[in-house]
Amino acid sequence: MEKISKLKNKLNEFNLDGYLIPKNDEFFSEYVPLHKDDLQYITNFSGSYGLALILKKSNFLFVDGRYTIQASIESGRNFKILPHPFFVKRNSLKLKNKRIGFDPKLFNESFIKRFSNKFKIECTAVNKNLVKLIKENKNYFYKKKNFYVLDDRITGENCLSKVKNLKKYFLTNKIDIMLVTSAENIAWLLNIRGHDSDYSPIPNCHLVIDKKMRIYLFCDLKKVDSKFEKKLNFIHILKINELENFLQRIKGQNFLIDNLTCSIFYKDIIEKHNNISQKIDPIYFLKSQKNKIELKNTKKIHEFDGAALTKFLFWIKNNYKKRKITELAAQEKLLKFRKKFKKFKYLSFPTISSTGPNGAIVHYNVSKRTNRVLEQGNIYLVDSGGQYHYGTTDVTRTISLDCKSEKIKEIFTRVLQGHLNLSNFKIKKNTSGSILDQVARKHLKSIKLDYPHGTGHGVGYFLNVHEGPQSISKSNKVKLKPGMILSNEPGYYKNGKFGIRIENLVYVKKNKKGMEFDNLTYAPIDKNLIIKKLLNQSEIFWLNSYHKKVYKTLKKYMDKKELNLLKKSCSNI
Repeated sequence: MEKISKLKNKLNEFNLDGYLIPKNDEFFSEYVPLHKDDLQYITNFSGSYGLALILKKSNFLFVDGRYTIQASIESGRNFKILPHPFFVKRNSLKLKNKRIGFDPKLFNESFIKRFSNKFKIECTAVNKNLVKLIKENKNYFYKKKNFYVLDDRITGENCLSKVKNLKKYFLTNKIDIMLVTSAENIAWLLNIRGHDSDYSPIPNCHLVIDKKMRIYLFCDLKKVDSKFEKKLNFIHILKINELENFLQRIKGQNFLIDNLTCSIFYKDIIEKHNNISQKIDPIYFLKSQKNKIELKNTKKIHEFDGAALTKFLFWIKNNYKKRKITELAAQEKLLKFRKKFKKFKYLSFPTISSTGPNGAIVHYNVSKRTNRVLEQGNIYLVDSGGQYHYGTTDVTRTISLDCKSEKIKEIFTRVLQGHLNLSNFKIKKNTSGSILDQVARKHLKSIKLDYPHGTGHGVGYFLNVHEGPQSISKSNKVKLKPGMILSNEPGYYKNGKFGIRIENLVYVKKNKKGMEFDNLTYAPIDKNLIIKKLLNQSEIFWLNSYHKKVYKTLKKYMDKKELNLLKKSCSNI
């Protein structure tokens, strides 16, 4: 409470009634380093999405359906937990005539406008971060690691070719110049990577590119060495703090900015002397369609990842009755299996290792305080992924710990039906994620059950594990195109009891009739939780065919004992 009290004192100092605190830093990254995580500092909430509103007499924490339970546990003592602010009633927060402050470097204009209009209030930019003003003066030390350039043989397309495709967009849309604020898009465009996230090879930087394809990269120059400069000798590399002055000198241009990641701070500077076009950065769309080399490498690293996960699942099944295995111990064991493959670099997101009531927390993050033992009669859910040379993985399996519950088995089977029916969906030219989301929920909804998250998200190539613009969700209207990678992950969560989720990564593949999904993930689905009579012949055929591919793909990675277990796990139902 002391931190919150200090922040409330700052409200008086800056003549404010409240203050907004987002999860993101100035680079709008999904996974923020702890020393820059203002939201966790104030609220103790550790999830990857959230927004806090501190008022003089009350505190609110807004989260989506993935984090409702987790937020209540971590922050419920000092904060009222609410859904996304655009889904709450206008009068419920009592913000009438309130003056709400925010850091303009941490918010885009779209959000602030919607928030202000929703609650009929004045949102005021404060050019000092109030959370940073109250933080104890700690010297956070972390070794700065250099940016690096990926070889064209790894990316499948060189930087200049990508820039030419962007130039076509400039000409078609009459754009003179563009500020690229999404680090993942800069990484893709220049074929560079960095070490600025614990879970993604992101290089924190901004970029300006004009219609003549002159490129200016703004970053911490301590992360740039002569080797990097030599490989990118056709671009200008400048200090990150020079961007403000650089933008102030540009006048009379048709300027494109990304409405997702361009802060109000930079938008206001540009708008003073230029015509602004706010759209989704076109690089998102270019990046979403993986080329042949990217898909080839992604398929290969999924073999390694599938082998590591499968070995881990066998280890759990063989040992949970003999020894005390906790969620933390299981999580650490899975990491050890992944590290046995030389191509593995690090995790692509914090592993979700959960059993019993913890399984109902969609994005559960195990701690010493919450750590549960894997016990006979329960189920165990593990959602994890890795960053490899080269590719990104994300997979979820729910396995039986000798679970006898017919109700759990019925729900698992219906989740499986949603998963495989989505995998079998015949993709048309106009197919979008919103259509697929309905397909995945059909069998659960038939018994009046549902889940509080989207069914899938886009996935990067040795980049962010969550990548747009495509996703499988109720509101996503982006049309699916060949080369797009998505997760397929329906689930169900019974608060205080259990959680179920089945997730594979798939990619959109051309065929003679149009497009279809092809699986990237290889790991057995636990047949002990399936009620066969609920499946039709087409569903049974899909499952048996999938397991044949799993066996064929993974058998070369198994020892003799594991090979026997793999045969059994992949046999026909």
